[in-house]
Amino acid sequence: MKIIGITMGDPAGVGPEIVVKALADSQEFEADYVVYGAADILQHYIDQLGLNCKVKEISQVEEYEEGAVNVIDPIHLTMDQYQIGALSAKCGDAAYRYIERSIQDALAGKIEAVVTGPLNKEALHMGGHNYDGHTEIFATLTHTKDYAMMFYGPLKIMHVSTHCSLREACDRATKERVLTCIRLICQALKRTGLENPYIAVAGLNPHAGEHGLFGTEEIDQIIPAIEEAKAEGINVTGPIPPDTVFSKALNGVYDGVIAMYHDQGHIAAKMQHMSDCVNCTIGLPIIRTSVDHGTAFDIAGKGIADGKNMKQSMHVAEEFLKAEE
Repeated sequence: MKIIGITMGDPAGVGPEIVVKALADSQEFEADYVVYGAADILQHYIDQLGLNCKVKEISQVEEYEEGAVNVIDPIHLTMDQYQIGALSAKCGDAAYRYIERSIQDALAGKIEAVVTGPLNKEALHMGGHNYDGHTEIFATLTHTKDYAMMFYGPLKIMHVSTHCSLREACDRATKERVLTCIRLICQALKRTGLENPYIAVAGLNPHAGEHGLFGTEEIDQIIPAIEEAKAEGINVTGPIPPDTVFSKALNGVYDGVIAMYHDQGHIAAKMQHMSDCVNCTIGLPIIRTSVDHGTAFDIAGKGIADGKNMKQSMHVAEEFLKAEE
């Protein structure tokens, strides 16, 4: 029996709702799932939505009960301790504790992968955990040096930088970082069955710098990284102007794209395929996938959150697991 963990995310957001909606359709999935979250809160949403689910709180994965929504609840937050749709240090801390416990169990081999629900970065910081987001938490708690965020969907996009200012993103586009990302996306795509994936590297500047007319980062950093990757036998090309590279990838020219910064990749991925877009952290010793949307405080608690992206994140985790068999 393969068991995958799901973190509930920030309790004040839509995380609890989309988790129970996804698990209510358990026949869609091949693995079994344990939720790291609050049993009381999950029960609230099950009752609100009229779902036919039974919540069972367990202290260890080994206590898993078939047919129930199994919940490991490390801090026992209850509905009366916070306000739905509002920033809260208590909820930010809870979201972190769910992630922390899931990583501990994954590293111990008790679960096969982790699927994460949305957290709120401001609440996370209010709760005393100064991370930019999930990616950095996973990297820190697994002691991983070389890692990157990758979108896995109709477009496969890995990011050289993520949560930083645009000015800082330019500085982070170094030869070493670009080369690391090329290696990581190549490894990830091979794990999903592509023997020799064709990878495109986007330019940082308009027209990929136009031979230095609009910036020299391509000449100084990006091209040297591409050439070294080619020397290692990786099937990579670029830099490709960022206004065309994603369209070409969507049409099957490239198997994956290296984006230079957060919005360059995120806008391309979300324009047409928001619900199919799954966030993966590549380079970790464990499999981690995630919904690619936020806590949506404006609709939290209203019963209208869409669980499709959570389901897709679960399916992708299962796909990565299959590739390891």
